Amino acid sequence: MAQQFNPQNVKTRYSTLIFIKGSTAPLVMYVEDYQSLYEELTQAMKNTTPVIIEKETAGPLKKVSFVSNQIAAVAIQEEQYM
Repeated sequence: MAQQFNPQNVKTRYSTLIFIKGSTAPLVMYVEDYQSLYEELTQAMKNTTPVIIEKETAGPLKKVSFVSNQIAAVAIQEEQYM
């Protein structure tokens, strides 16, 4: 039997996506302050000196690190789930 759709059960979460040069899929990072992470990464992209960025997340990726000059793009994603 099909489940009944209840819009009250739908929740929204946000993630920061990081597109790494040469990679086919983005890194999807679930963090508490996704907007702050987005701003931090866009500033790192502007910096001419490469630095290693290491972050812990609340999603499937628990810890990730990458070099700032390898970031091709950054995005914020909104997704709904139940």
